[in-house]
Amino acid sequence: MIPDIGVFGRYTYLATELFWGTIAAALLYRANAVRKAAVTILALYPIAYLWDRYTLAVGVFSIELRTGIEIAGIPLEEHLFMAVVPGLVIGFHETIFGNGRTSITE
Repeated sequence: MIPDIGVFGRYTYLATELFWGTIAAALLYRANAVRKAAVTILALYPIAYLWDRYTLAVGVFSIELRTGIEIAGIPLEEHLFMAVVPGLVIGFHETIFGNGRTSITE
C-alpha cells in the first residue's frame, strides 16, 4: 500500500519536488555533474516553460495540492519540476555512466 502524502495539503507538490530535488542534487554532486546539469537545465527551461504554460492554459492537467504561489503564470512547483526532472535524469545517467570529469564539452 502506498502512503497518502496528501496529508501535506497545499504543500504536497512542493514536498515531492523538494524530496526528489534533494536526491537529484545528491546524485549530481556525487557524480561531479552539477555544472553539466545546470547548463542542460538552463537550455531546456524556456521550452519547458512554454510547454507547461500552454498545457495549463488549455486544461491538459490541473494541480490541486499546491501552494497557490504562481510565478510568471505557472505554479512555483512547476518551475521546480522543470529543474528537478532533468537534474534527476542527468544525475542517474552520470552516476551510472559518467567518469567524473567536469567539462561540458566532453
